[in-house]
Amino acid sequence: MVIELNSLEAALERVISLTHNVDTRVIIGLVGKPGAGKSTLSSYLIKKLPKDTTALIPMDGYHLSNAQLAWLGRRDRKGAPDTFDSYGYADLLQRIKENHNQDIYFPIFHREIEESIAAEGVIHPDTSLVLTEGNYLLLGDAGWNRVAPTLTECWFVDVDDDRRMARLVARHIKFGKSSEEAHAWAHGTDQHNADLIETTKMKADVIVHLD
Repeated sequence: MVIELNSLEAALERVISLTHNVDTRVIIGLVGKPGAGKSTLSSYLIKKLPKDTTALIPMDGYHLSNAQLAWLGRRDRKGAPDTFDSYGYADLLQRIKENHNQDIYFPIFHREIEESIAAEGVIHPDTSLVLTEGNYLLLGDAGWNRVAPTLTECWFVDVDDDRRMARLVARHIKFGKSSEEAHAWAHGTDQHNADLIETTKMKADVIVHLD
């Protein structure tokens, strides 16, 4: 049965209940359409939870490089499932789930340069809660289908589509696209990906409504 949460505060309460008196590392996946509010939710949780034992891993760090995308002919579809190293991302989560004895490094994506920087993030042995956010955590395709089994729970972040689209266009403009380019990308590549992500919604353990 899918659990539904209707506020940031309710989401925080669930995290606290999942981590209370638990000896194993808890890994929570935050999935949703582009612009749904995954980062809003993760930022809120990170601010409210103990900083020394909580970490965030954005899936975006596993974007293929622009050079690799150009070579593969996928540069104009950046953000689609096959423009990420899904196997590398799944392998990272598996290591984090199983290995609590050493530092584990991961790449972080920077929108201002549209590239990832290797080994910029780190999970320490004393990290007991890991949040990981991204679009395709529940996808059934090869590589992606290895993500969900590593998670304690996977949460689908849901929001009104008009609000989501406005937020998405504003983000594209903020990072250098013209208004026309931003609308075209949001209603084109982003929307195609959003339609795909919507099909995975009922695989989630929890749906978080952020309207």
